[in-house]
Amino acid sequence: MKKSVLFLFCILSTAVAFGQNAQIKVQYKASSPFWMTPGETSSTTMLLLSGPEYSRYFNTMSQYVDSMTSTPEGKKQLQEIQMKAWVTQNPDGSISVNMNKGNVPNKKVNLYVNKDIAKGVITVYDEWGMEPRVYTEPFDEMKWEIVEDSTKNILGYECILGLTDYHGRTWKAWFSPEIPVQDGPWKFHGLPGLILLAETDGVPFRFEATGIETTDEKIPPMYKTDSYSKTERKKALADEDYTNNNREAMLQARFGGAVKVQNREGRKAPKFYKEKHSIETDY
Repeated sequence: MKKSVLFLFCILSTAVAFGQNAQIKVQYKASSPFWMTPGETSSTTMLLLSGPEYSRYFNTMSQYVDSMTSTPEGKKQLQEIQMKAWVTQNPDGSISVNMNKGNVPNKKVNLYVNKDIAKGVITVYDEWGMEPRVYTEPFDEMKWEIVEDSTKNILGYECILGLTDYHGRTWKAWFSPEIPVQDGPWKFHGLPGLILLAETDGVPFRFEATGIETTDEKIPPMYKTDSYSKTERKKALADEDYTNNNREAMLQARFGGAVKVQNREGRKAPKFYKEKHSIETDY
């Protein structure tokens, strides 16, 4: 697979020089601390589609759900599928809803990271403070130091270590010069090779490539962009911090009644600490 990726990459780098096509597809396992349950780590599968001028890092299920719900017809169809799988009528006439029941399309990841390589701008779409928002930042906020005598083999590729202090955390990133794509998972970019592993010490934030292939598929469009309000990065992070520590009261104010926010063990949600739980801590 390694040889075919390298060979086809040379062809595709010329073939997709125009338009919003990707030239490489990378699957990552993204891990982070699950702050609702101390000591637990959550993981999800993310995809990077990277082209010469543009790239997107996203969850494919979220992309599919957003595409479905972008039209009234698709939204209705998806809701019908979900309700049929999730809703159960009990013998006493009451209704139970289990959103983990059945293999039904459901959006669990809100994050999209778009990199406009030509313009040097990162655009981040996500949900902060229980609201969809979007912000931009320039490429030049990420500076690297390359440690050439530190190497690691990942998926058969010889990788070199890069270090960066970025928005409050120190990151180690292992990149492969054999794959000449200056891109990587999440916001990572700017090293002379594809980033296959990025991690930070002390807190279990980690992005590890689990598969790589060349491609000429188009990077899909962003759906429902008018539903995102513009914000600033630090404000979004501060709002999410506040919401995590006051979610129960906010939900009670919004919906009324005795809303309870509990973790998987049925206990009251613990306090959110940015040093332990936020991927960026400089807000």
